[in-house]
Amino acid sequence: MYTIGYKLKVNARHLKNLSANTIQLFVNQLFGLAIFYILSTWLDKQSFGQLNWVMAILFTAFNILACGIDQLVVKKIAQGDDTTTVTSLFINHVLVSGFIFYTGIGLVWWLLPHSPIIFQMLMLVGAGKLMIYFATPFKQLALGQERFSLLAKMSAVSNVVRGVALILLAFFKYVTLTSVVFVFLAGDGLEFVVTVYLFYRFLRMPVSIKLQPKLYFALLKEALPQIGVVLFTSALARFDWIFIGLFLSAVKLAEYSFAYKAFEISTLPLLAVAPLLLPRFVNVIKEQGVFPARLFRILKLELAFSVLIGLILYLCWSPLVDWFTHDKYGAVNSSVILVLSACMPLMYFNNFLWSIGFAQGKLRLIFKVFAVTFLVNVIGDVVLIPLLGNAGAAIAYLAAMLVQAVLYALSIERSFALKQGGNLLICVACALISVFTATHFLSGVVAVILFAVVLYLMLTMLFGQISLKKISLLKPAIG
Repeated sequence: MYTIGYKLKVNARHLKNLSANTIQLFVNQLFGLAIFYILSTWLDKQSFGQLNWVMAILFTAFNILACGIDQLVVKKIAQGDDTTTVTSLFINHVLVSGFIFYTGIGLVWWLLPHSPIIFQMLMLVGAGKLMIYFATPFKQLALGQERFSLLAKMSAVSNVVRGVALILLAFFKYVTLTSVVFVFLAGDGLEFVVTVYLFYRFLRMPVSIKLQPKLYFALLKEALPQIGVVLFTSALARFDWIFIGLFLSAVKLAEYSFAYKAFEISTLPLLAVAPLLLPRFVNVIKEQGVFPARLFRILKLELAFSVLIGLILYLCWSPLVDWFTHDKYGAVNSSVILVLSACMPLMYFNNFLWSIGFAQGKLRLIFKVFAVTFLVNVIGDVVLIPLLGNAGAAIAYLAAMLVQAVLYALSIERSFALKQGGNLLICVACALISVFTATHFLSGVVAVILFAVVLYLMLTMLFGQISLKKISLLKPAIG
């Protein structure tokens, strides 16, 4: 009786965590979408491209500065290490590394006699991102303890503030590059204040800001393989943006970043599930010693539905986006979004296997995989962007994701991973058949999309990728 009650309590807690994380992501993505739409429609392509280039630089820099310690902290807290010590060490790390980085760009700005506007944007927007960086240890602590309701409150402030402010600015027709920069700065600063307040109110954990060199270097040494992973993943995520901004133009970057951002927004289900996987996988492996094969059922369903999302994204892209943006970003990005849609199931596949490998402590393997992935992406960008423009960047990213998927499948839970690779190929084949049939025998956007979706679902059910009788297989994801 006690065991049943305990299991029900645990399952209810995991379901609450999933719900809290999903709500937080929904709110963030809703306001993120509003921000994205206002910026892309009210700013000219030159200004929008410059802003995105600055955001790409800062995103890459602050991810690298964390040195992978943020992910290691989640693992150590989940497996029962001393939470106070780990969190204190991470707080010291972000304070020192953040101040060094921002002081560095400040010195460069001071030394430049006539700094260009993009560098002024880098300083102002960077100040806000520095505040978000300082808030990272508190959020990682909540994540490691699976306090997703608290994490949701910590993580939604900036987007809500920026979204509301930009909506008001758009209403009064005062959306300029200068006003946008100050809105970003205010939203990020307020999120830091709220995060620290929530930490001291609900977690009430004593933290130390004094230097502890011996413990810190031990933590840094443990994170060493992950530092390389972070370096490669951060550069992988935004190298194409930076390269396009440097070697093509801000206008081309505006077009590509619009398509890529829309693609990121469409990965909302992955963003909802991914944070839940790592702490759960750590606990399962700690309890059982091995990774249970039954949990691959989650990945099977993820792959089937991620292909469906990519299918819908591609079919509705041009007519819907051109209507929303007054013909600025729709048709011009049709080839880019086609390639990026193909990346979506690979992202789910790679994230699932990465979570297993990280939970198993295979950091050196993950480092090697990301090193190869990064090289493929960089070589692809350098070769294909000058030849094919923005489409070349998307193809390079697809090639990198595909190589990463193959390497993971051959290295982490090989037999089960390869089986899921076969399921992915079946889902892709079903999607191709559905899109070809719908576009060649029907006309009208709504009719094409509805027919393609229904046909895809029927085919995936026929080939056993989705089963109405086995929806209960989702149970391991929440309990």
